[in-house]
Amino acid sequence: MNGELARWREAFMARVATPWYVEALFDRLPDIVFSIKDRQGRYVAMSEAAVIRCGLKRKQDAIGKTAFDLFPRPMAERYTRQDERLFRTAKPIIDNLDLTVYRDGSAGWCLSTKEPLYDGSGRVIGLACISKDLIEPSRAGLIDAGFADTVDYMLENYDQPLRMEELAQRSGLSQAQFERRMKKIFHLSAGQYLIKTRIDHAARLLASTDMAIAEVAQHAGFSDQSALSRQFRQVTGFAPRQYRQLMRPEPLE
Repeated sequence: MNGELARWREAFMARVATPWYVEALFDRLPDIVFSIKDRQGRYVAMSEAAVIRCGLKRKQDAIGKTAFDLFPRPMAERYTRQDERLFRTAKPIIDNLDLTVYRDGSAGWCLSTKEPLYDGSGRVIGLACISKDLIEPSRAGLIDAGFADTVDYMLENYDQPLRMEELAQRSGLSQAQFERRMKKIFHLSAGQYLIKTRIDHAARLLASTDMAIAEVAQHAGFSDQSALSRQFRQVTGFAPRQYRQLMRPEPLE
């Protein structure tokens, strides 16, 4: 993005009178929960689906409260651990499987993504979260605590060597069963999901840091720079250096 386009975009967004249009958009999506929290875990904004999920009458009843005020303690503790990891690392949490409780008291699973929110000085001051219900897989019994724990483990240890048979064992499933569940829920094999996770982190580092490409490969869990380059080109169509040049905006004049 050149300097003129960047200035135009910033000027337009500065003219928007309220940032709550995002919340209003998510209000139209009953199977997606949207929320914003500050670093103390207090809710700043929440979509209508989240209000219903928490059994509240209106959004205002959630503002300033934490997950411990609104969810069963085990769920609140899990969400808080995720938030603390994001605040500590400033890295988004992508495609995380979370147990949730629906309005009728039944349990189900959702796929959550959390992104850090920054102030003008670049400090992380909060997070934005969206969670999409996975109703059909949940009802079909495809997701349980062991499977979710294994997906968590993959997301937290993508930079380490991970063997599919060991992941399947961790989930309490055979390797074939584990692969079928991964494909049903994520539309990816376990290996593809792991590559996606690694590519996501590599792309973020390439776009937001000056880290050497060999170092990016190490941080993202690839054996070396050539392995990263090969997989990255296969998935994105770009060499890592080309992707960095594309995504890095030109400095404003």
